[in-house]
Amino acid sequence: MSADAAERRARVTLSFLADPGDQALGAALGNRTAAEVLAAVTGVDSAGEARLTGTPDDPSMTRALHRWRGRLAQVPTVARLAEWQQQGLRLICPGDPEWPSQLDDLADARPLLLWARGSADVRYSCLRAVAVVGARAATGYGKNVGLQLAAALAERGITVISGGAYGIDESAHRGALAADGLTVAVLAGGLCYGYPKGHAEMFEAIAAQGVLVSECPPDQAPTRPGFLVRNRIIAALARGTVVVEAALRSGALNTARHARDLCRPVMAVPVPVTSEQSAGCHELIREFGATCVTTADDVVDLLSPGEGTSTGPRFGPVVGRDRLGQVSRSVLEQVPVRGGRGPASIAVRAGVDVDTAVRELGLLAAAGFVQRCEQGWRLMRAKTGPRGPRYPI
Repeated sequence: MSADAAERRARVTLSFLADPGDQALGAALGNRTAAEVLAAVTGVDSAGEARLTGTPDDPSMTRALHRWRGRLAQVPTVARLAEWQQQGLRLICPGDPEWPSQLDDLADARPLLLWARGSADVRYSCLRAVAVVGARAATGYGKNVGLQLAAALAERGITVISGGAYGIDESAHRGALAADGLTVAVLAGGLCYGYPKGHAEMFEAIAAQGVLVSECPPDQAPTRPGFLVRNRIIAALARGTVVVEAALRSGALNTARHARDLCRPVMAVPVPVTSEQSAGCHELIREFGATCVTTADDVVDLLSPGEGTSTGPRFGPVVGRDRLGQVSRSVLEQVPVRGGRGPASIAVRAGVDVDTAVRELGLLAAAGFVQRCEQGWRLMRAKTGPRGPRYPI
């Protein structure tokens, strides 16, 4: 076995012994090859521990060695590895042409390797990429904004990175796919496990058009801590992170913190102040200095000044009327310019039930199309400036 092959095999083995993001292993690899670390793990003499740690009485490394040794039975056979590769999975190790070098910024927390499945090259895809993340329990408004933002970024040739979860992640991937753009899904579990199972069809679409990646063994189920550990990869792969919608305890804020720690731009989309799902975004803006963005142009202008077409504050809807869903457009058509109309009357005219009308009016208000008035609801009036109306109704 060549030295390169032995090193790759050692990395694969260690990936089954250590948890993702294990900084003890990362520190050990700082001045040792993976093969040398593996030799110390599989050895039983104290000298092996001393060679690995540099000091024979390092208690944290000694505990780590015993922990890794206890998992040696989990290492798959060469035949099993070959089977995964026959299923379309490929291994990417540091130094490989497809390895995204921005992951090296994670230092001791850098992944040992990546498993990938898909038609796109991981390194190439992430040269110009933005992470779009947010709440799993997203609102209809948040999903729509995430979808439109991702599609607009993809149309500009920017890869959209997210975590493959329900909610904003799903909207981000589907927006990029709809625009025939590149998207990268960084999963918290193995690629063969494919969590969440309900996204199997979407994962196949991503593999056909983009790429799925994970640092976990292919058949490993995700763990609760694993989702947070995974977020560091999303932040490191992207040139910047946009949080579309997030509650105060959302995992998306963890991704934003990783991006901040890596000195990557953090952006947040403002949403209704009355929504719990908005609190995390507003905290990022208020406490962490995140940049407020509402369109893809805002994102492009921040990451590549001069490339976008943003000309400053916009006072109109965050999405175009022609991008609204059919029900939203039907309700919007029945909202008067002057005076006002109650939700029951709007519901009858739009051909929907009252609950649907109320929900759609709330979303339209959040998006800047309509506003409350004494008589009920009316269209939002365009604000004017030196150049006249800033947006067309």
